[in-house]
Amino acid sequence: MRHLGLKARMAVVGSILFAFYAVAAVVVMGVFGWPLSLVLVGSVLFVGVQYKIGKWMALRSVGAEDLPEDRYPQIHQQVESLSRSMGIEKPRLMIARMGVPNAFAVGRKGAGTVVVSEELLQRLDSREVEGVLAHELAHIANRDVVMMVLGQGVASIVAIVAQWAVLLSGDNDIADFFLAIVVGQITQMLVMVFVFAISRYREYVADGDAADAIGGGEPLARALEKISSANERREEAVDQQVNALCIFGEGRGLAALFSTHPPVEKRIEKLRG
Repeated sequence: MRHLGLKARMAVVGSILFAFYAVAAVVVMGVFGWPLSLVLVGSVLFVGVQYKIGKWMALRSVGAEDLPEDRYPQIHQQVESLSRSMGIEKPRLMIARMGVPNAFAVGRKGAGTVVVSEELLQRLDSREVEGVLAHELAHIANRDVVMMVLGQGVASIVAIVAQWAVLLSGDNDIADFFLAIVVGQITQMLVMVFVFAISRYREYVADGDAADAIGGGEPLARALEKISSANERREEAVDQQVNALCIFGEGRGLAALFSTHPPVEKRIEKLRG
């Protein structure tokens, strides 16, 4: 089975996220006294809304606009060819000014969107851009983008429920307010730890798929070197939620446990190995 390791990890993380979400639903029933039927319907609808909002917010946060085919015919041709070889529909292509060369994908196989930054198209040559595009298309083909967006949405929902549970069970004083904030942050981070774990693994898988699609890992390795170098000198920060979806992440955290991307040096080493 193709990418059995990734599929297994996604299944495990998906089950854990469902468990967190189920606990939150039970808490809502207990705190607000809502009937089970209402909580179940509301939970399903809320997940769908969170997915749509997550995709919309990711695009809006960078001011993404459609990539005009008359100005960038080669990129559209590359994506069409790569999409055909990967067995997916050609995604919507968009461009944004991010302050650094970067790219990310959102959506599913039949309704995917790939966003590239203006800085990436200016800094990378054609083969390097092709490597980046193949990497983002691999995320859509592997369906791991959906897991990332849903994971972030579930983490936010569970954190909100935890905050309200603290507020409604206390005396509604200033101490309860600050405690609710702390509990919400800790709860959200706890859920995101599992999302971060699959996020790091999916980058290696997408790198490998991209190398297979374009006939070698060297173009993507060079692209990652240039992207990493430019990000070290960056003056603007990419939105945190979008950062987790990008081909290159911050890589700066309290520990590797909270990193959304594996070390770029290891990714480059694997691509050239």
